[in-house]
Amino acid sequence: MSLPPGGTGPKYKRVAETIQSAIQSGDLNPGDKLPPVRDLAFTLGITPGTVARAYAVLTDAGHATAQVGRGTFVADRKARVATAPREFVSIPPEDGNLSLISPQLPDLGQVSLLREAFARIGQAKPERLLHYPTREAYRPLREASVHWLRKIPLGVIDEGDVVLVNGAQNGLSIVLQTVLRGQTPTVLVEDLAYPGFRRAAEILRADVVGVASDDKGLIPEALEAAARKSGAQVLCTSPDVHNPTLLRTPPDRRKALVEVCRAMSLQIIEDDCFRRRDMTAPSYRILAPERTWYVTSISKVLTPALRIGFAIAPRGRGPDLRQVAEYGFFGLSQPLAEMAELILTDPETETIVEAVRAHMAEYVRVAVNALGSYDVTWHEDVPFLWLQLPQGWRAASFCRAAEGHGILIRSADEFALRDGRAPHAVRIAVNAQIPIDRFEAAMHQLHELLGHPPEQISV
Repeated sequence: MSLPPGGTGPKYKRVAETIQSAIQSGDLNPGDKLPPVRDLAFTLGITPGTVARAYAVLTDAGHATAQVGRGTFVADRKARVATAPREFVSIPPEDGNLSLISPQLPDLGQVSLLREAFARIGQAKPERLLHYPTREAYRPLREASVHWLRKIPLGVIDEGDVVLVNGAQNGLSIVLQTVLRGQTPTVLVEDLAYPGFRRAAEILRADVVGVASDDKGLIPEALEAAARKSGAQVLCTSPDVHNPTLLRTPPDRRKALVEVCRAMSLQIIEDDCFRRRDMTAPSYRILAPERTWYVTSISKVLTPALRIGFAIAPRGRGPDLRQVAEYGFFGLSQPLAEMAELILTDPETETIVEAVRAHMAEYVRVAVNALGSYDVTWHEDVPFLWLQLPQGWRAASFCRAAEGHGILIRSADEFALRDGRAPHAVRIAVNAQIPIDRFEAAMHQLHELLGHPPEQISV
């Protein structure tokens, strides 16, 4: 074994990466014994401590196992993964109601990975559990984040552009703190928008102004008029999957909106938590890299429990964003960051994510089969549906009627601005933590309600 010439970074990382590459290529197989620390150190011309640290990195990541008195071996990851559950565990509702308010992910192996990661972190050296983390300590997770996001058309990013946050909502708040200026700044959002945009702006005492949309998303002329009238500083939007309507802004409309943002000096916050696998349109970070702040998380594809998110700054603005995060909460807890690194670098994680997506898609199709005779918008990659109510129903009264049958859904009113108007529509989220036949029964119950509006329309 030899280190690749011209490599950069700490030697222990280069040793670990070289061994990991040999495992992935098949040059090293599960059960193979790695060279003793002193032998490999002599071969490579480095210190035994450097090799020992590399082996610790591989062991922490699950690529190797250390057996007392025998040495270090390549881990049999497939055998470990085979024990992970591949069927969801039904989780009965605490209050008896079926919540379809927020998407609920099935456990298709991620719980086992989390538990193993917790166990490995529990074996960490005491100083890693007692000291304040340093900026350099987060580098492995930032690098893992760049790798995790590699399939998304974001343009060139490096770990210095990434700031680790406690979920996408925290990332949104951190970005707004970075870009907003003045005593009463203004934030622009769609007329119907993710409520977190409004809440993050209001907590910073910013005004929130709605912008009209059509079937392609935000209307450029409406955006320009709103920006000119309000003096807004930032636009918050979700161009790939608009929440709650599932609208997708096509490339030509995105380009037109970018022209308006440049002309009006608007920063862009691109929320991409519900991204689709067929995302082909260029992100705003590609179209306007000098002004786009990208925010996402692992909550909608892996687990919301960890509260792990990523905020990516425009080129050159990473230090500004990082300073706000460090001033606000000093960064993620070090054990959580290390565990997230283990999860994001585990090859099985992406397999699990695809399994989760496929399983959620089955529930989406069940919902469409039950509700498809009504005006419903859906995509199998998105874990919620947007249902325009038929004549005779108002959103609030339909939600109350559904709750009377033990089904909780979200009214369009929750996505409207405080002084805005909402359509007669509801958002129905997928709950894949219950058996699919119970979910299907709930969909048929909603279908039955839709066909029997109240005789007197209530507001």
